[in-house]
Amino acid sequence: MDIKQAKEEIRRAVLAYTERTPDGALCMPLVHQRPLLLMGPPGVGKTAVFYQLAQELGINLVSYTMTHHTRQSALGLPLIREKTFGGKPYSATEYTMSEILASVYERMEQTGVRTGILFLDEINCVSETLMPAMLQLLQSKQFGTHRLPEGWVIAAAGNPPAYNESARSFDTVTMDRIRLLEISENYPVWRDYAHAKGLHPAVLSYLELNPEHFYRVERIARGRSFVTARGWEDLSQTLCSYERLGFAITGALFGEFLQHAEIAASFEAFFQLYSGWREKLALAPILSGRQSGCAPCSKASRAAGRCRRSGGIAAGSRALPAGAFAAGIFVQRAAGQRHGLCVRYLRRGA
Repeated sequence: MDIKQAKEEIRRAVLAYTERTPDGALCMPLVHQRPLLLMGPPGVGKTAVFYQLAQELGINLVSYTMTHHTRQSALGLPLIREKTFGGKPYSATEYTMSEILASVYERMEQTGVRTGILFLDEINCVSETLMPAMLQLLQSKQFGTHRLPEGWVIAAAGNPPAYNESARSFDTVTMDRIRLLEISENYPVWRDYAHAKGLHPAVLSYLELNPEHFYRVERIARGRSFVTARGWEDLSQTLCSYERLGFAITGALFGEFLQHAEIAASFEAFFQLYSGWREKLALAPILSGRQSGCAPCSKASRAAGRCRRSGGIAAGSRALPAGAFAAGIFVQRAAGQRHGLCVRYLRRGA
C-alpha cells in the first residue's frame, strides 16, 4: 500500500482501539489490539504520518528512535527491595519505570489527554540486548513489570534488510501478534502532498517531467546510490531558504540531498535553465496558475534545441548530458505555434 492508504488504516486502528462503551470500558479488549508495524523503504513518510494523525485526532504522540536506546532505557534500572516471605526477610530486585513508559505518563500529565500513540522508529535495528524487551512490549504491551496505560496504541516502523544492513527479521510468534502494513513509494500520492505543502516549483516541475527520478535506491561499489521523497522535500526547503536569504545556489548543493550522481546532475541542469528563464518568462504567474501559454521562440531556445541534438546542454561554461535536457525546458510543437519554449508543464495539470 502507499503511505496515504497506510495513514487511513492507522487512523481507523487508533479510533477502533480507543473506542469506549458508555460506561467507559474499551470496546476492543487490549489482548486483541495488535501493535501496528509499518515496514517499507526509507524516506517515504512513515514517521511523518504519525505526527500528522496525532495532530488531526487531537491525541498524544510519544516518539522514540530505538537505535538510540539501550536495554536500561526500556526496562529501567535495578533496585534492591527488602521483602518478607514466609516470615523471613529477603532482598529482591525490582526495576524502575522505563524511560519510554515514563515519557508516556509525563505526556498525559502535561496535556490532560489520556489517549495517544507510542511510536517506536527503526524497531528492527535495535541491539541484541534490547530486542527481548521490544518483543515483550509488542506481545504484552509492557516493559518489565510496567504496562502501557489504556488508550495508548503501539506503532512501530522499520526498513527491510534490503535497505538497511543492520535490520533484522522478527520471528513468527512476534509477527503473529502485530498488524503488518507494507509500504511502497508512490509518486502521485507524494505529488498531492508536495503541492499542498507548497514545495519549490523547480522540484515540482522537474518531477512532473521525470517521475522515474522520484525514488531510486541502487547498489554501487561504495554502498548505495539513492534519491528519496525525503531528499526532495528537504532540498525544496533548502532552495526556498537560500533564495529568501539571497545565497548562491551551486551544483554541489543538489548532491548533498540527491545522492545519485545522474539524477543530481540532471536536476542541476534543469535548475540552471529554470533559474535563467524564471525572470525572462515571468514564471511566477504561470506557476501559480494565474496564466498559461508558450513564450515565443528565441535564440536561446533554438540554441537549446541545437544542444539537445548535439548531445549536451550549454549551461554557463559547462556541458551537461543530453539526458539532463529531458528534465529541463524543452522545445516542442505546441498548439498555434510551430516551435516555442513551452512553460505550461511547470504548472500542475497543464
